[in-house]
Amino acid sequence: MEHIEEKGSHAARKKGGLVTMPFIFANEICEKLAVVGFGANMISYLTSQLHMPLTKAANTLTNVGGTASLTPLLGAFIADAYVGRFWTITVASIIYQIGMICLTVSAVLPQLRPPPCNHGQVCEEADGGQLAILYVSLLLGALGSGGIRPCVVSFGADQFDENDEKQTTKTWNYFNWYYFAMGASILLAVTVLVYIQDNIGWGWGLGIPTVAMFLSVVAFLIGYHLYRHLDPAGSPFTRLIQVAVAAYKKRKLSMVSDPRMLYQNDELDGPISLGGKLLHTKHMKFLDKAAIVTEEDNLKAPNLWRINTVHRVEELKSIIRMGPIWGSGILLITAYAQQSTFSLNQAKTMDRHLTKSFEIPAGSMSVFTIVTMLTTIALYDRIFIKVARKFTGLDRGITFLHRMGIGFVISVFATLVAGFVEVKRKKAAFAHGLVDHPHDIIPISVFWLVPQYALHGMAEAFMSIGHLEFFYDQAPESMRSTAAALFWTSISAGNYVSTLLVSLVHKFSAGPNGSNWLPDNNLNKGRLEYFYWLITLLQVVNLIYYLFCAKMYTFKPIQVVKKEGAESGENQVELANKA
Repeated sequence: MEHIEEKGSHAARKKGGLVTMPFIFANEICEKLAVVGFGANMISYLTSQLHMPLTKAANTLTNVGGTASLTPLLGAFIADAYVGRFWTITVASIIYQIGMICLTVSAVLPQLRPPPCNHGQVCEEADGGQLAILYVSLLLGALGSGGIRPCVVSFGADQFDENDEKQTTKTWNYFNWYYFAMGASILLAVTVLVYIQDNIGWGWGLGIPTVAMFLSVVAFLIGYHLYRHLDPAGSPFTRLIQVAVAAYKKRKLSMVSDPRMLYQNDELDGPISLGGKLLHTKHMKFLDKAAIVTEEDNLKAPNLWRINTVHRVEELKSIIRMGPIWGSGILLITAYAQQSTFSLNQAKTMDRHLTKSFEIPAGSMSVFTIVTMLTTIALYDRIFIKVARKFTGLDRGITFLHRMGIGFVISVFATLVAGFVEVKRKKAAFAHGLVDHPHDIIPISVFWLVPQYALHGMAEAFMSIGHLEFFYDQAPESMRSTAAALFWTSISAGNYVSTLLVSLVHKFSAGPNGSNWLPDNNLNKGRLEYFYWLITLLQVVNLIYYLFCAKMYTFKPIQVVKKEGAESGENQVELANKA
């Protein structure tokens, strides 16, 4: 019997690994190509093709973006609780594919769009049926993204067996190349796809990513027999609530003197602890009461709303401990979000000529962010890790907490520099008498904005990848899709904080003579540099907060049972903590 189990285990270990990456990356690249290719220029499609008013079009995209930032929680829940990551990605990709086909067909068939505008006539807005096709398409896209985003990154990392010494170093390497592939697809979308949409036609501009998405679904399915498939372990949210309820019911009990007296059940925890069982930690002792055994508890058929194992209690502790680190990433996204708003408006007022006949579109300035991010990731993976490894002795070079900290520092400099560049831009406007002419081009090169764009890209290469790696590594194994969804919710929260901050600054910086840090019409008369420096100050405070959280953070202790060797349990736990 033991021989059969070992043989089966050996066969399972052969699955996964680098051979699965082309299939997984193909799915992610095409999903990101579709999302960014649609989103980057969708405002133009809604206003020029469907003749939506600008405010209505902007609100439509905002609502879709808000929905798409929440659906990863739903997709992660379904994957972790019921069907697993593979089938969640597959079904979500098909849903996304249907949405893309609907939108592409509406762009090709004239009867699904209002007639073109004629000179001297009011443009006819899309009717209810035409808008219904649009909304259904966008909703299907949001639902599809919700299943793909949190699961692809976790499913890819699942392909590397953490208990196999030959594969443990591949996980952190995977996160670098996952983000690199995602960035490359974004770069392709904001350049090639946007150009095709504007200059060749929307049928081609939407049809190309639709076909690419179909091919990615086929490629992903072809790799089915190569993947490592981890079975869903039931609803993680239910388990978390059960621990909280059990701890509350037993809140009046005195804590046991020896943690070894707390409830353990390897058979019960087996399906949710395949990568190693979580061990007891001394923090948040009030939750430990959920694992105190009393005479009323039936250990043969335990009522999980009254008693829980140490592993399940530690799952809840792990999620709670991750909260402060999750919150620290919000302000970096808030700072990053200014590139698509105020930095873009700065670019519109500056000389964007690359040659006498070619002018860089203001919206394409994000290329400098993406290129810097991709370059930083490549240098980090090929050079920085090897150098850092000599000093730290860590296979990954530095810990993901250190990586995030470096990203925070770089982001501080990004907004600091942005403020000084805005001062220079306004000085040029004053010098040429263009302060009262917000639509005139100021004779100052747009390339003065490159440093702030590039620094944001460098910060993202450090912080965002470190953040993603942190969620995957520190989340309980059975909740990794949910943890990946938390990464996307931090991005959503960062954008919402940006909206709130802009609204507050616009309201409270208004002067009696109509002055404002963030004026509605004329950026030349504002104090955008003060706004950038306010974000810089907030980021400094956030950095201090993060350093405190990182210093106090307790890594999850795991008892890894090795298939070979006879190391003691204590040594195994310490090894897992160091990793």
